[in-house]
Amino acid sequence: MAAVAMPVLDEHTTHTPQTISVIVCADTDERWDDIVAGIESLEAQTRRPDQIVLVIDHDDELLERAADFMADRRSHIRIDVVTNLEKPGLSGARDTSVTWSDGDVLAFLDDDTCAGDVYWIATMIEDYLDPVVAGVGGGATPNWDGVEAPKWFPPEFGWVIGCSYIGLPTDAEEVRNFIGCNMSFCREVFDELGGFCDGTEFRIRLQQQFDHARLVFDPDLDVSHRVSPDRLGFTYFRAQCWSEGLSKAVASRRCGAQDRVASERAYTTKVLPLGVLRGIGDGFRGRVGGFQRAGAIVIGLLWTAGGYARGRAARTGV
Repeated sequence: MAAVAMPVLDEHTTHTPQTISVIVCADTDERWDDIVAGIESLEAQTRRPDQIVLVIDHDDELLERAADFMADRRSHIRIDVVTNLEKPGLSGARDTSVTWSDGDVLAFLDDDTCAGDVYWIATMIEDYLDPVVAGVGGGATPNWDGVEAPKWFPPEFGWVIGCSYIGLPTDAEEVRNFIGCNMSFCREVFDELGGFCDGTEFRIRLQQQFDHARLVFDPDLDVSHRVSPDRLGFTYFRAQCWSEGLSKAVASRRCGAQDRVASERAYTTKVLPLGVLRGIGDGFRGRVGGFQRAGAIVIGLLWTAGGYARGRAARTGV
């Protein structure tokens, strides 16, 4: 199946994506039920994908199990099960998937993610009718896997568990970054930019090279993202904040601090202070977890800032 080039840089020509490939990267047999559920959510779409690429990240047993399962599965969708040919990790698996994908649009789901409803692909394709849209992403509703969300967990930090968070747009609008488990790009973007490296860094390079290309966040394009028990503790929360700070430092070195910092300014100066006030207000009203959420926001911000400072200092040898 030959991919049809889409004129990302032509702001005067209307285009309609003809084909779409959905990529799922998996690295553990422990998420097998999630992988199957994700495939089933794609098969149930009103506008089915033309291809599903399931990339197994250096796990021969999982690769064999997935290949056997998909070979026996009666599906109206072409499903390719491939091994990661690049370095271990998500970026390498995604780079491998690009070489296997035929679609005009390449959409990415995590292996513990399901399309939010049967209109997920149809909604995405509609967003690409704008000729300058180079990428479309959406939200991720947390699936707490049968347990309650921790009372201390602030919804402003949903990104820690790979989910939506307070501060995301409530209407379709242009953004700088996507949630990694629910994003898509025109194939032409990969032809020009090459591999992912880091998801955030990739999207910055895209916007720097394509002056008027737009990345659109559509809140109607939602997925369900399972939150495993190992992500529910405060130690994980703190570690992810630190890691995010380090990642921001790396991206700022590669692509310029202004590009990376601008998108966080409103979040840190408006969204987080309001979250602290809400938490304190809930605490005084006797609502469980209010004071804890306020404290978690402050700690999360400090640890993210600390990770960023450590990452910047590492470059200068401090």
